[in-house]
Amino acid sequence: VQLQASGGGLVQAGGSLRLSCAASGRTFSSGAVGWFRQAAGKEREFVAAITWSGITQYLAGSVKGRFTISRDNAKNMVYLQMNSLKPEDTAVYYCAVAGRLTTAVNEYDYWGQGTQVTVSS
Repeated sequence: VQLQASGGGLVQAGGSLRLSCAASGRTFSSGAVGWFRQAAGKEREFVAAITWSGITQYLAGSVKGRFTISRDNAKNMVYLQMNSLKPEDTAVYYCAVAGRLTTAVNEYDYWGQGTQVTVSS
């Protein structure tokens, strides 16, 4: 499984970005894709996850109402739409694949390379 995250950049507080995660290497019909982030000097934390079926999704409390996660099964793509960005959202964002929908970092088996999101105040 290969994952490629993209879409990061520099944005002012209150702005928006859409991150994309391209998955390849297998047929994705089960399991889940998650987004995590890691700020400098901090542990990697869960942001959002969605099943490949799209039926179920989780969002971290800190991003609810601002971020949405979606997927395009035909393209093997998962998106993280981030609105009303805050300086505390600054981090490297990673997408990852797990066998089931979970918020636990250690249950994700495959990881992309990460994309930097920087929100200026």
